[in-house]
Amino acid sequence: MNVFADEKYYLDHSSFSIQRLRRTGYNTMPRPHTHTFYELYYLLQGERIYFMNGKVYTAQKGDLVLVRPGDLHSTSSSQVKVVERVLVHFSPDFLREADRSLLELPAFGESALLHFPIKEQSELERLLLSMLAECKEQPPLYKSFVRQLLVELLIRIHRSAPSASNRGQFRHPMHEKVSEIASFIHTHYKETLTLEQLSRLYYISPAYLSRVFLKLTGFHLSEYIRVVRVREAQSLLRLTNSKVQMIAEQVGFEHVTHFNKTFKTIAGCEIKPGDGGEQPPTSPAKSRSASAKSR
Repeated sequence: MNVFADEKYYLDHSSFSIQRLRRTGYNTMPRPHTHTFYELYYLLQGERIYFMNGKVYTAQKGDLVLVRPGDLHSTSSSQVKVVERVLVHFSPDFLREADRSLLELPAFGESALLHFPIKEQSELERLLLSMLAECKEQPPLYKSFVRQLLVELLIRIHRSAPSASNRGQFRHPMHEKVSEIASFIHTHYKETLTLEQLSRLYYISPAYLSRVFLKLTGFHLSEYIRVVRVREAQSLLRLTNSKVQMIAEQVGFEHVTHFNKTFKTIAGCEIKPGDGGEQPPTSPAKSRSASAKSR
């Protein structure tokens, strides 16, 4: 695998970052993860598979993937081996206070893949490459200009989102099938779920389902079931005063000791009613650099 990457630029104590990268060869993200900032992934060339909140998306040239804070996601290669992208991470704090309300608009209400018309693609690329040039050359007031360019980018995303939405379109039958299975897990996580049961339900051999699910999502199927259960438990711990044993039963664990052990493994912390253990399945502090390069 060959990787040609520009320097990754950080502004305002890492509340904004941007990087352009070109890669040849197969690659997958080290681990599915969440983070506390917004992610904008724009594909200049090639194809990339995204798994976000139980759905498989195929990003192609001119597509922009929007990932909201806290949403679980991973990426992997498709059959197209040459990929070039610009990756932007930013937190609301990077924006001026008056501009933060942009993130409350419907376009930013959920993670999504957006496909833009050719004319709009050229404008998005102009904005992204201008940000990169400003960060690289650092002319006077470059930080303010980058902030202004980001605001223009967000406005263009908002204006185009209704017609640019690519949700529900699948490039490969197995992408749709894995999305259906992930959706089934999100709906039935309280029940007993096994690889064999799901393979029978969706008419796929256990070995093939195991292999393709891992390839497209970054998770072993049994691991994904545990992650869905633990993330639901985190929500219940934050929003209710229920006892841990009751929450364990509500999310599909038969024994509270197994729940406690699984929670610590996936969330990265002990169970703490009231705050839900906000650590993601993979700690951003440890995987931030590796995951950014893998995309």
